[in-house]
Amino acid sequence: MKIIVDAMGGDNAPGAIVEGALQANRELGVDILLVGRTEAILKAMEAADVKELPSGVEIHNATEVIEIEDDAATAFKKKKDSSMTVGLTLLRDGVGDAFVSAGSTGALLSGSTLLVKRIRGIRRAAMAPTAPVFGGRAILCDCGANAECTPEYLLQFAYLASLYAQKTLGVASPRVGLLNIGSEREKGDSLRLAVYPLLEEAHAAGRINFIGNIEGNTAMMGAADVIVADGYSGNIFLKSVEGAGKLMAKEMKNMFMHSAKTKVAALLMKERIAEFKKILDPNEVGGVPFLGICKPVIKAHGSSNAWAIRNAVRQARDFAQSTYIEDVQANIEFMKVSVPAENA
Repeated sequence: MKIIVDAMGGDNAPGAIVEGALQANRELGVDILLVGRTEAILKAMEAADVKELPSGVEIHNATEVIEIEDDAATAFKKKKDSSMTVGLTLLRDGVGDAFVSAGSTGALLSGSTLLVKRIRGIRRAAMAPTAPVFGGRAILCDCGANAECTPEYLLQFAYLASLYAQKTLGVASPRVGLLNIGSEREKGDSLRLAVYPLLEEAHAAGRINFIGNIEGNTAMMGAADVIVADGYSGNIFLKSVEGAGKLMAKEMKNMFMHSAKTKVAALLMKERIAEFKKILDPNEVGGVPFLGICKPVIKAHGSSNAWAIRNAVRQARDFAQSTYIEDVQANIEFMKVSVPAENA
């Protein structure tokens, strides 16, 4: 198993990226192909106290870097020798089994779609992070890649995320909920009203476990394993969850630091507080898969530290080892619908 890693993408590149990739090589037993400026990668290795390339680690030189200010839609074309463009090309050509990057989300999505390509029959690739909910985590699909969607897109997101939950997270029959402004069947805008019967039909055929509409509060309480949304509302939901987590963490800190008594309580609760912080820490997850692309691509968050990159590589390995893409291909015919012109 070889994971291609964009060594130059992200706020902490190349140091944290290289350190995390080396950690993944040691702990997970995967081969690593670091793509980027060779000299910068070697310096990052030295800073991590690694004097020579470990067994199973290679470097592929790429002279350019896609910066955050570059136009996301065209950056990978204009900078053909960027670490991201070269890495995606290597993935397309079968040099590695999966690709990990903490670089520009828009550029990575565009490059993945146009270089690696979507699975035939999939209309749009979707971003599917795992959001912390009561009792564990739920897959949110989509979280920002597609602000405007058709009913067919949402139907495909439901299939894509449900299969991902089965194949990589081990959920036997993922509960699929449609993010909406109410739980009643007749609630929502024209998009939600149009996709609801399509999801019901898929449920009746035994292809997905659709539980109906879910609101943001019930989604947070773990009502579903898969939360289906257009990228616009999905992104607002995800950012709200992240913001609520940060608010709770800060308020808890203020509460425990209030007095001598509360500081003693903090010491007694130290382990449980650490567990709570771990639930909210995106570094524990690693990254976000691009579902619908014909080879595994993982987007690590821009501020990823070494631990996050290590976990993103683990996530990429698990994705590549699964039969997820083959299962999507086998179910493509069930994901196609005839959409009226006004909804297309």
